[in-house]
Amino acid sequence: MSKAKEKVSKSGMVSIVGRPNVGKSTLLNKIVGEKIAIVTKVPQTTRSQIRGMYNDHRGQIVFIDTPGIHFGADNLDKYMNSAAASTIDDVDCLIYLVDTSRRIGREEENIAAKVKDAKVPIVVGLNKVDLKTRAVDEYIQFLEGVMGKPITEIENIALVALSGEKGINVDKLIDVVFEFLPEGPAFYEDDIITDFPQKMAVADIIREKLFNLLKQELPHSLGVQVEQIRPIKGKTMHIKAVIYVERSTQKEIVIGKGGSTLKKVGSLARVDLEDLMEQKVFLELFVKVNKRWRDDISILQELGYE
Repeated sequence: MSKAKEKVSKSGMVSIVGRPNVGKSTLLNKIVGEKIAIVTKVPQTTRSQIRGMYNDHRGQIVFIDTPGIHFGADNLDKYMNSAAASTIDDVDCLIYLVDTSRRIGREEENIAAKVKDAKVPIVVGLNKVDLKTRAVDEYIQFLEGVMGKPITEIENIALVALSGEKGINVDKLIDVVFEFLPEGPAFYEDDIITDFPQKMAVADIIREKLFNLLKQELPHSLGVQVEQIRPIKGKTMHIKAVIYVERSTQKEIVIGKGGSTLKKVGSLARVDLEDLMEQKVFLELFVKVNKRWRDDISILQELGYE
């Protein structure tokens, strides 16, 4: 009798790139099955690479959620663009996610030009097909124009129409990615879903509540630095964080009348933080004005942006 065929396991790093607010974080959370990346309607809320691990009988995929590639001039913008662009060739496969409900503009053209030169397999995720305003055919024509030939004639590229929010064809996306991955051992234990540093995860939760509560009032003018995470009496974790803004008027908005806005942010953040920490959380929030924090290298490094 012949020996049973040994199980072949695949593994690989897969970067999710695209312009701001196309649904990269929503897709990652849906794939992993838990919330590990913040999701808001404000563009450019993801500011660092966030890794999420997916495991099944075929092997392991390490998905990397990246900041949206955009036009910007300050050091924070440069960091975010670099964090996204640096993954295009340093992975085993690339998911280029587009929002089919939005018009194709200069930012999309800029990203497509970078993706065109990628040396790795590409899966084009045609996202938000659940919306009435979807323009899938227009995006396919646009991509074929960038590539210089029909998609069907290009090796190592695939199209998947999907909805990260609704979960439409997300399983199909994973199937296609596995087809492109090489054989190899897992990078992480199968009970690990992310390696995102705890302080940055805490800061992201607080930023998410600020963005969702303040909407367009402070889209990119605030940052959150977690100064301290330490256990205190009983089973309670003490978290102290500073919210940076650029102007005193912004500080007034964040604090709110009688401190109402800051209290609400703290209350909303505490719910997610206690879920993250799996214990009670005592959260202290402070607001500081620094006109050039987005350009201050030392502050950006303290915030975790290398």
